This record gives sequence, structure tokens and C-alpha cells, in this order.
Amino acid sequence: MKVTIIGGGGRVGSCAAFALQCAGLVAEIQILDANKDMAEGEALDLLHGSAFAGDQKIYAGDYARAANSDLFLITAGLRRKPDESRLDLINRNVALFVQILDSIKAGGLRKDAHVFVVSNPVDILTHLAGQQLGLPWPQVYGLGTMLDTSRFSSFIADELRLAPTQVKALILGEHGDSMVPIWSSASVNGLPLSGLPECTPGFQNTVFERTKGSGAEVIKRKGGAGWAVGIAIRDVIHAVLLNKKMLLPVSSLVQGAYGIRDICLSVPSVLGRGGVEKHVEIKLWPKELTGLQNSAKALKETLAKVGH
Repeated sequence: MKVTIIGGGGRVGSCAAFALQCAGLVAEIQILDANKDMAEGEALDLLHGSAFAGDQKIYAGDYARAANSDLFLITAGLRRKPDESRLDLINRNVALFVQILDSIKAGGLRKDAHVFVVSNPVDILTHLAGQQLGLPWPQVYGLGTMLDTSRFSSFIADELRLAPTQVKALILGEHGDSMVPIWSSASVNGLPLSGLPECTPGFQNTVFERTKGSGAEVIKRKGGAGWAVGIAIRDVIHAVLLNKKMLLPVSSLVQGAYGIRDICLSVPSVLGRGGVEKHVEIKLWPKELTGLQNSAKALKETLAKVGH
């Protein structure tokens, strides 16, 4: 599989490239960035480790050279300015994103290619990518709440002193303020977390609030997320590459699941070589279902305000 990382000179793109290199499954990684020196520097740094990491082809390229890519990973984005509203930032990122989509189309886009959106607001941008690229909708998906889910599960494990890989707990809906914690299916090694005496409503609220605020906390302390999001990106790409049929909370166009239509957000999704192959309606608690539907409503309201 050839992966082109657009925005590969930035923190998220470079961490994703490193995660993919360490895993050694992707055959070819192209780093593409508006800052060509940065892209070339990242590619060179990765190349320096290839003798110890794997046999992938790694280089800095351009949109013309990206035409034969199996997967376009879009991580490019703008940061919020002081006193800038959320909607203003969204509109600036939409404008940049549309330019990227135009460049992908101009350079060449295979009909069987996948487009994997990480740039924020990820649900809105995934929706726009699906509308503008002309690819089948299953081949266009966003990172959605993958990172939120990883943070959520990791925090639960940390608080309860459990093995992180054995804790499974989902965040669904928007990657943003209206995200929904799914405590109804949270488990540790197959056993329900709700059965633990420590898993009180107060504990649940504390862990979820920590999860919601963790992105801002990382930005405050080190400037932005990198390593964890790189691992989340790697898991999505490997699910596609290896046709794993994994159930993951990626963002994609929902047309009926949980009573939601015509918007991209995260619901349980089976991911394989065809992309998002189906959505799975696992029964939720009533408050979780209401929260998910409210999340869809909030995203639709934002999408209606976006200029594109």
C-alpha cells in the first residue's frame, strides 16, 4: 500500500509516518507538505532509520507523484488565533481543505483510492471530502473519535490500575464538544466495567470530563497531540490494509444508523479493504442514543454555517 501524507511535515503527520514506519506494513510513504523543506527533512529523518525499522520506500513528493496512492492521509490544518471564534477557525480550515482536495483531483485520484481525514473539524471535513471528490462514500472516512476512544480507555485503565489493552470503552458522535461516552458497553477483558464497585456515576463523570479536556491540556503543555494520534491513525490504516473487519469509531457518512442521516460522525463501523463496509447498531442506553442524535444535530447546524 502507498500512503501519501498531506501535512506530513507537521506534528500529526510526522508522528503518523513514524508509527507506520515502525509497524513495517505499509510499502511506500510519501511526505507532502506546503513547507517543502520540512517535508524533505521529515522524509530524510525517516529514511535514516530505515535500516533498523523496515524496507519501506519513504520520500518527499508532490501531488503529481501522489496520483497512484492507495490512501491519502490528510493531516494539514491551521491553528486557532487569539480571540478567533470556533466558526472562523472552521471556515479557514475549510478553505485550506478545499484547496487540498482540488490539488488531489488535479494531480490524479484513482477510483479505488481511499481518503482518510484527520484535519479538524474532522467530521465536517470528512463530509466535504465525500461530497467533492466523487469517490464512493465507504472510501472516505475520518479519524472521528478514535483518539478520544483511546484517551478514554487509557484514562479508565489508569484510574482503576488495570491493563490498558484490556479496557475497551467507546466514545461516539462528534470529535468535539458533543462527543458521547458509551458506558453501556465498557468492559475489561470481556467483563462489564459497570460491575466494578469503583465505577460509580461520579467516577464515570470525572473520567469523561478528563477525556473531553485532554486535547486542550496537551496543547497547553506541549503545543499539540502527536504520538497517540499517530497510533490511532496507524490502527485505522492497518485495518484497511489487512482487511481486518475491525469495529472502530471512525467518522463516515451515516445514512440511517441510530436514526441519523446525511452527516458524517462516529458510530460503530466495520473497517476493511473496502473502507467503511457497514455501520453496526449496537443497543445503547437511552441517554447515550439521545446524546448521539444530539451530536448529529449539532454537526448539521455547524455544516450549514460553513462557507464552501
